[in-house]
Amino acid sequence: MTKAEEAYNHLAHLIERGELSPGTSYTESALIKLSGYGRTPLREAVQRLMRDHLVANGTGAGIVVPTMSVDDQLGRLEIRRSMEALAVVLASKRGTDEELAGLVSLKEKLEKQTEPRGYLEVLRQTQEVMCVAAHNDYLADVMRPLHVLSRRFWGVNLHDVPAEIEQGKALHRAILQAVENRDSALAQEASIKLNDFLVESALAVARRRSREGHIRPLEI
Repeated sequence: MTKAEEAYNHLAHLIERGELSPGTSYTESALIKLSGYGRTPLREAVQRLMRDHLVANGTGAGIVVPTMSVDDQLGRLEIRRSMEALAVVLASKRGTDEELAGLVSLKEKLEKQTEPRGYLEVLRQTQEVMCVAAHNDYLADVMRPLHVLSRRFWGVNLHDVPAEIEQGKALHRAILQAVENRDSALAQEASIKLNDFLVESALAVARRRSREGHIRPLEI
């Protein structure tokens, strides 16, 4: 992994966890100080973060971390729905025994998580291994930012924490079990159910915000 890739992963992680705050601008020098990476790898990382919609041009020479709108989340989920279904099918067919064993281990680790931060961290590891097991670098490049932004949105907008984490765990368990069994059809079906849940979660956020007067109701 190059320094630029390391810087990208580090900054994406800070964005996901909210340590780079939505709506806040950051100068290049501030990002260098925050990340510990030099100017050249940082600039390469920022260019990639911009392509992946994780940051945008800010005022002056800075960049800004975008806010988290429901419309943006729904747009991401439209793409994620089909891409993730493909990823789990490919992982079922192409994943090595070692990669699938890694997913089994992560499935067991995921079951033990009850708090948002721990759950989302294990979920991140699971999604990364799933993309590796699909053995398609182009697909992995598409999925990575979609997963980062989706986890970020979902984590920030949790409402009934215990219930929503349990729902998420059950849906991911079904995907992982199907992939472990190399049942690509069942894995695809489980993936679509997960994305249906994520869409409904986003719409629930919209309804809550509408009741609170933040946005107009969505037309569904």
